[in-house]
Amino acid sequence: MGSTPRSVAASSIVVIGVVALSGCALLSGPDRAPAPTRTAPSPSASPDPDASATADGSSAESLLEASAHPRTPTPEPSESTAPAPTLSRIAAGTVVAEGDVASPLGSVHFHFRMVSDGDDTFSAQYSGFTSTLPVPVSVSLFEKARRVGDGLTYAGVGDHQLGGATPAPGTSATVPLDGSGVDPSGLTTLVTSSSAGPDAAVPVELGPGKVLAVTTVRWSVPARSTNVRPIDGGARTNAAGTVTATTSTGAPKSYVVAPDDLIGDVAARFGTSVRALVWLNAGVQVFGDDQYLYAGTTLNLDPLSR
Repeated sequence: MGSTPRSVAASSIVVIGVVALSGCALLSGPDRAPAPTRTAPSPSASPDPDASATADGSSAESLLEASAHPRTPTPEPSESTAPAPTLSRIAAGTVVAEGDVASPLGSVHFHFRMVSDGDDTFSAQYSGFTSTLPVPVSVSLFEKARRVGDGLTYAGVGDHQLGGATPAPGTSATVPLDGSGVDPSGLTTLVTSSSAGPDAAVPVELGPGKVLAVTTVRWSVPARSTNVRPIDGGARTNAAGTVTATTSTGAPKSYVVAPDDLIGDVAARFGTSVRALVWLNAGVQVFGDDQYLYAGTTLNLDPLSR
C-alpha cells in the first residue's frame, strides 16, 4: 500500500488479532471490514513514450507513484521498554453510594447501597423492601433523569424485580451492575417502576414500566491511580485525527481516527504505547503489518472509561 511494514507490538504486548488483509491494517468494525481508508491516486492519461524518462533516469510513471504517497513513515515503534498498563482497583466491599427510596405516596420503601466488587465491577444491594401496591416492583439505574409517571422504554442498568406487595420488610438482594464500566458514577438516577404484566387490570399509573419513584444517586468513587496518562501532542503525519472529548481535568478522552492513521503514530501522538492503546480499547484489532486503523472509528483514551 506504499508504506513501510512495521510490527504492532513486541512479544510482551497483550494479544491482538493480526489478520493479513492486503497489507493494510484496520480497527475492528463491521463483520466485513471495508478496504483501508487510503486515497488512491486519480487515473491519469498514458504517459508520452518520448517524455517518459527524466534526467536522472527515473520514469515519469515512478515519479507519479511517489507523489501519490508523499508520507514518510515514522520509525518502527518499540514496545520492549513500555510498562504494562495499570489501573488501581477499589477494594471489594467499599460502599460508593448509599441512600433510601420512598415513593411519593409512601407505597414503596427500601434502602440501597452501591458497592465495589474489587475487580473493576460494582453491585447494587437492596434491603428493607416494603410495598403496598398490587403490582410487582422493579428497580434499575439510568444516566438520564426520569420523572414519576413516565413509561420506561428500556430496562436500564442492573434491572431487578424486588417483589410484590410485602407489608413487612422483605429480603435483601445483591444485583451485579453489568454495563456500569470502571466508573459507574454516570448512573445518577435510580428508578423504581411497575413490573405489571401487559394484561394486568390495574390503573394506568401502575401499568407496565410506569415510573413509581425517582431517586438521585450520589456516588463517591475513590480516586484511581494509573500509569496511562495520554497527553495530546497535536496532529501529525499518520495521526491526524480529532480529539472529540476531554476529561474533567482536560486530558484527551476520545479520538476519531483519520484516513491513513497508523496505530503506532497515534500512540506516539498521545505520549503512550501501542500496548496501552490496545488496553484502553479492548476490541481493537490490527490487520497486516502497516498498522492502519479504521477511519471514522472512535478510540477511547481514558482509563476510567474502559
